[in-house]
Amino acid sequence: MKIKRILSGMRPTGKLHIGHYVGALENWINLQNSGQYQNFHLIADYHVLTTGLDSSNIYNDSIEMLIDWLASGLDPNKSPMFRQSKIKEHTELHLIFSMLITTSRLERNPTLKDQVRDLNLENMSYGHLGYPVLQTADILLYKGEVVPVGEDQVPHIEISREIARKFNAQYGEVFIEPIPLLTKFSRLVGLDGNAKMSKSLGNSILLSDEKEIVKAKLKKAVTDPQKLRKGDPGRPEVCLVFSYHKKFNSEEINLIETDCKSGLLGCFDCKMKCVEKISSFLEPIIAKRKELESNMNYVLDVLSDGERKGKLEAEKTISDVRAKMGIG
Repeated sequence: MKIKRILSGMRPTGKLHIGHYVGALENWINLQNSGQYQNFHLIADYHVLTTGLDSSNIYNDSIEMLIDWLASGLDPNKSPMFRQSKIKEHTELHLIFSMLITTSRLERNPTLKDQVRDLNLENMSYGHLGYPVLQTADILLYKGEVVPVGEDQVPHIEISREIARKFNAQYGEVFIEPIPLLTKFSRLVGLDGNAKMSKSLGNSILLSDEKEIVKAKLKKAVTDPQKLRKGDPGRPEVCLVFSYHKKFNSEEINLIETDCKSGLLGCFDCKMKCVEKISSFLEPIIAKRKELESNMNYVLDVLSDGERKGKLEAEKTISDVRAKMGIG
């Protein structure tokens, strides 16, 4: 069986929350351990600049994110991890690819339109408009064949496929057109009911949150507005705490659903059950995180080794690209 190559990454925003785990990390770890894929994982620090120019925390945020990756189960021996900014071939391939796509095509990107709306942007930088092109360079630089994404990122992968086709048609075969690999459980609702869990919105549970912090946060979580007291029949399908149970307490999900609907289970008791399950899930991650924090030399060695491995792959691809284009 042919081993397929995966390139996937995140913008470094510091410590990660359980939504990051459910939406990406869990899937990465399962793919890494399946024996079917060779994983490369990118700390996309250049991408941070597409929506803001403040770079003062990017390094520290990158290290915090890397620690959470390792604590959650990414194995540097199987999945090299590296910073985008340390491998300059990303920028070279981005420049080349930017010649192969029109601005009108980028402006039709539905995910970009959603970002403009959500960030309330009045003016867009050239870099922000073209970030799917940089993302394409990230993927194709490592000859990525499969890209694990949520549904909202599928339009970006289609842009990557278009650019790969155009390069191959213009200069000769170098790139495989990558395909999206959708995550099965792609998003957790925020504690405030917002469709997106986000640290900036203050509605998230971090992978590093101790039990008392999880408890304090879940106490404030919104539930079914029609279930005001124990005894009232509930509607699990509209309750975000029930959605957390689906992920972290699947063995009791049928009982919780039945007892909620009948009124036997009150919202407070339901939340406390959820606290126990989420905290039990987080306990080994927190223990590993503390171990890594006390051995930062190891963390930095992981980063250095990953950047060495990433650099070797990137140089091979750029050499192929230059040869086909006749510019190297």
